[in-house]
Amino acid sequence: MPPPAPVMPPTPLSAPANSPAQLTASNVSAWFGSNKVLERVSLVMEPRKVTALIGPSGCGKSTFLRILNRMHELVPSAALAGSVKLDDVDIYGRAVPVTQTRLRIGMVFQRPNPFPSMTIAQNVLSGLRLSGIKVPNPDALVRECLERAGLWRETRNRLNESGAALSGGQLQRLCIARSLAVRPRVLLMDEPCSALDPISTSVIEGTIKELSGDITIVIVTHNMQQAQRVSHNCALFLVDGEGQPGHIVEAGPTEEVFNDPIDPRTADYVHGVFG
Repeated sequence: MPPPAPVMPPTPLSAPANSPAQLTASNVSAWFGSNKVLERVSLVMEPRKVTALIGPSGCGKSTFLRILNRMHELVPSAALAGSVKLDDVDIYGRAVPVTQTRLRIGMVFQRPNPFPSMTIAQNVLSGLRLSGIKVPNPDALVRECLERAGLWRETRNRLNESGAALSGGQLQRLCIARSLAVRPRVLLMDEPCSALDPISTSVIEGTIKELSGDITIVIVTHNMQQAQRVSHNCALFLVDGEGQPGHIVEAGPTEEVFNDPIDPRTADYVHGVFG
């Protein structure tokens, strides 16, 4: 049996870990200084499904992803309007600690960022330790998270080696395992396979499909085939011209967005006419 979830202080986000979570963005606009980068983005990211954010570079997909767990506010010049709710709780509300937001809504970046001075096992547990969360059986948790990230067989005899000794695809799965250790309800992934070979990409795509059984996943990808393979829903971001903010042109079930789009710009993008 998996170990019990880490005990976290009561907050407005204190729903049971790994329980189904809906993430809802409503009329989100964003700025960096005077430069508006997103215009009134609204999107429902459904529980236990993968939502893919697609569109050309520079249309605000990654900015929107970072807004979903309050990383946008780390930029001194950043500003935000609208709301983002985890179920019915506004994650930008005054009563919601940013640390709790990022525990419940985890992030996996485009380039793997393990701690090179830590072992593989220590990397998995690092988020818990940085948050001051104790678990009764850390060894069992390390195994569980590595298994769920599809990395246990390759690392079970190497847990005390440096995480930096792993290959690129393994490092990305190690970062996924690290994110899973804090029991997130939502996992955000910013082009997690962009720098990986086809075999590693296939493994991580399989991991994403399995994780979506109990975690809401939002993924940014420029790979249209990948979006079709792994996502249940898609949202296409575009800009109307140079210097204009990004916005959602069309969103819905992936099959419909690709095979029966409403907006002709969607058909052109997914079929490679531009982008």
